[in-house]
Amino acid sequence: MKRANTRYTTLSLAIVLALGAPAVAAQQSGTPDTASPQARSATDLDAVTVTARRRTESIQDVPVAVSAFSEDDLDTLQAADVTGLQGAVPNLNIVQGRGSANSTNVFIRGIGQPDALQTFDPGVGMYVDDVYYSRINGSMFSLFDVAQVEVLRGPQGTLYGKNSTGGAIKVTTKDPFNYQGGAVEATVGSDGRREGRFYASTQLSDTVAGSIAGAIINYDGHVSDLDGNHDFNDDETRAVRAKLSFRPSDTFRATFSVDHTEQDASLTMGRPMAPLIQTDLALGPVVLRPADTGEWDFTARSSFGPGQGQELEHTGASLAMEWDLSPQWMFKSITAHRQLETHSFIDIDASEYELGDVLVAIDQDQTSQEFQLLYDNGSNLQATFGAYYMQENVPSYQEAYADDLFALAGAPIDFLRTIEDDLQTTSVAAFAHVNWEFVPTWVLAAGVRWTRDEKEYDRSTSTFWGAPFEALNETVAFSDKADWTAVTPSVSLQKHFSDNVMGYVSANRGFKSGGFNGRANTVYDTQNAEFDPEYVWTYELGLKASSADNRLRGSVAAFKSDYEDFQARVSQDVGTFPVLNAAELDIVGVEFEGIAMLGEATTLSGQLGLMDAEYDRFDDFRLDPSYPGYDPNVNHDHVPFSPEVTARIALQHQFDLASGGLLTLGGDVSHRSETWLSVDNRDVLRQDDYTVAGLFGIWDSPQYSWQVRAGVRNVTDEVYMTEGQEFASVGNIQTAYYGLPRNWYVSVRYNF
Repeated sequence: MKRANTRYTTLSLAIVLALGAPAVAAQQSGTPDTASPQARSATDLDAVTVTARRRTESIQDVPVAVSAFSEDDLDTLQAADVTGLQGAVPNLNIVQGRGSANSTNVFIRGIGQPDALQTFDPGVGMYVDDVYYSRINGSMFSLFDVAQVEVLRGPQGTLYGKNSTGGAIKVTTKDPFNYQGGAVEATVGSDGRREGRFYASTQLSDTVAGSIAGAIINYDGHVSDLDGNHDFNDDETRAVRAKLSFRPSDTFRATFSVDHTEQDASLTMGRPMAPLIQTDLALGPVVLRPADTGEWDFTARSSFGPGQGQELEHTGASLAMEWDLSPQWMFKSITAHRQLETHSFIDIDASEYELGDVLVAIDQDQTSQEFQLLYDNGSNLQATFGAYYMQENVPSYQEAYADDLFALAGAPIDFLRTIEDDLQTTSVAAFAHVNWEFVPTWVLAAGVRWTRDEKEYDRSTSTFWGAPFEALNETVAFSDKADWTAVTPSVSLQKHFSDNVMGYVSANRGFKSGGFNGRANTVYDTQNAEFDPEYVWTYELGLKASSADNRLRGSVAAFKSDYEDFQARVSQDVGTFPVLNAAELDIVGVEFEGIAMLGEATTLSGQLGLMDAEYDRFDDFRLDPSYPGYDPNVNHDHVPFSPEVTARIALQHQFDLASGGLLTLGGDVSHRSETWLSVDNRDVLRQDDYTVAGLFGIWDSPQYSWQVRAGVRNVTDEVYMTEGQEFASVGNIQTAYYGLPRNWYVSVRYNF
């Protein structure tokens, strides 16, 4: 088969490139706030530690494909939030969610979940300070007090549990004891960007330290409203986090953290990529608006008026405690509660017509408790045992407006759908993981996790037709309850060939919870609302190495994933959107990351991901030519959000100034091959391969008390799609969302 040949060619090329390139690590480690420019211009690479296996280890010793980014790394990436990681991690797709100012679409190695509807669980686990965030809403984290971000690729079903089939993203915020002092930063930029950020930490006594961090973000938006109102795709965010850490003895540590975020944004608008069609019951199909053609000019018009935007409030509190029970044993507890409220209007058809416009308001809360018991004998044996509990409640209210979807002899027919539902999830798990150096230089690691998810779902939807079809009004309601149990083991064998070279093989299983169709609008839908979990087995072969002088580091990983029971939301008939456990996928790929110090002041780094994802099967009744709703434009030749190539190269150079300060200049170029943005492979929701570049400069004063940063992102002003909204059975809706056009910023920071 042609695709199979492509796969083996891809893998062979990747192995040659990876093994022939300079060796590796993910990224250069960060430096505490108090570091001086001279410390930043070291002649070798800083050590990088990660907590991918729930304990602190060198990134070079972990048999996991993981990328790590410090605060300094995020600055050079020009990343203001987590979507700034796009391009910097092989086979990672992380972009703003479709039509939403507050959700994130994350895929790792072809596995994720783009639908923000609350009845879908994410496919990539998101964690802040080891607290799991169960919704992709509210996950557009503003990176204002971050110590490190880790991206773990591949299923993390043993130590991180359900809904981490693609991998996990861990954000670790600053510890008040470790980051003394603080900083104040102001930023201005294109499209009215105005930002203020601060961080302050102090040790209140020998045993207590505290910190507070905040961000004020204002952005006027980059999509112009053709009706002359406030621009779309803007942002107004206020965020604060306070932490209090206690160390009353050498054997006990605790940190209490509270955070609050408020966002008030206008609509997030995309572009209609297909003709928008009205069904006239007397005249037949009527084209309300032809498909957009040519390059998008970032203008739009909406049926929603001023004040109908997107609001979010996100609040949480957590308490993390650690006890050293003995020199070998440590006990850890993580208790957390989170509350998420959103009230978002979404113009799904991205036009002045009411075809698929919705209001989605959710009021989610989650309470979680995790216990860990860690053992380390100081030499050849480490173990982690744990238990996890989470209770989540997600009531929501929705309205769907479609006054232009139907007409009678040219006269529109009013239509409104209201939805009230409530999802309750109880998740419990127990896990164990052991790391054993059974002979010198050989390490065997194995673990297993047992998870049980129970979900209760209540849903009621009512339709309100205008004259003369009031007799069609109805209410459809149902309640259901189900539970799923999964066992997700992992095993790895690693060999240290020398002090600087380590290789490993591993196998890991992931599990994503089942659920209920949150768009069950007919009696038939309610009878078939439940869908099963997804599972994946990933097999990986990796090599990590560094040079003896620590000026070169690199890693290469080849993987194969067997992914089954893919949860596919498809568009069947008007108002009917079944969820099918439709598919089995075979995903293979190779990833390379490398960094090198060239001379004494130049750093070169690169990432390369090559991946071939294809369906072994896709059971879709709509592809049967005898099916009344058969659509020849639907196919499953391509897996969405799974480009074959993701690549990036970055270069930066530091100049020692006569004044004693430091000037850093750098830039990067990233490339992404053809990407499909819908499950149904709609051709208009296909993004050709594209390349984006960025440039930046950083000036540090002699004592690092002042810093000025300036940069330009998307230097060539590339116009490219990042997301797609596909509801083709409703007015032929096929909407694309785009990456930021060329934009600039200047930041001034004072460190104290």
